[in-house]
Amino acid sequence: MNNTVGNTARLAGAALRALLVLTLICGVVYPLLITGVAQALFHDKANGSEVTKDGKVVGSTLYGQPFDLPKKHPQDADEAPRPDPKWFQPRPSAAGPNTVNTQYSILLSGASNLGADSKVLKDTVTERRAAYAEFNGVEERQVPVDALTASASGVDPDISPENARLQAARVARTNHLDEGRVEQLVKDHTDERTAGFLGEPHVNVLQLNIALKDLTRH
Repeated sequence: MNNTVGNTARLAGAALRALLVLTLICGVVYPLLITGVAQALFHDKANGSEVTKDGKVVGSTLYGQPFDLPKKHPQDADEAPRPDPKWFQPRPSAAGPNTVNTQYSILLSGASNLGADSKVLKDTVTERRAAYAEFNGVEERQVPVDALTASASGVDPDISPENARLQAARVARTNHLDEGRVEQLVKDHTDERTAGFLGEPHVNVLQLNIALKDLTRH
């Protein structure tokens, strides 16, 4: 009996020591080590790839955000957002229509989950095509795919170079800028495929609009 109790106590003691040691290693030492390495070698990425302007954090390169006009009625939660013609606009987001967050809020992320044969999706794409064409003064057949469909995350920060180029004329006109200068801005902020074959060329909307703001100051 005494041997059984003694063995149990020894096993319990060993288990407790293992728990404490592993908790210290895995729960304290390892996280601190990884955090230190991340801060030392990848400081920007470790802190969420924040974008600062004039000493203030204005967003992140990792998620999209809207560039809308102020609400006519700030207290009206159901008032539809109106895109500001001065800025390049991101692709549509399916993360918005719910009771938790508004479009491009990062509280939630997700796709519409509508199938290719969905009438709702078809009608939505038709509405987006007409709205984009009217807003940017182009023909409906010119509207790029990424201006019609939302991304899987719902908070995609990038648009295609074609999308950005089609918006350049409207942006230049609204800001009283030379269209060629705005088109060059788009070209300068177009990221090509990684290593020449991974992914697709893309333009980060936030970074493009920050550069646009600098251009309007001159």
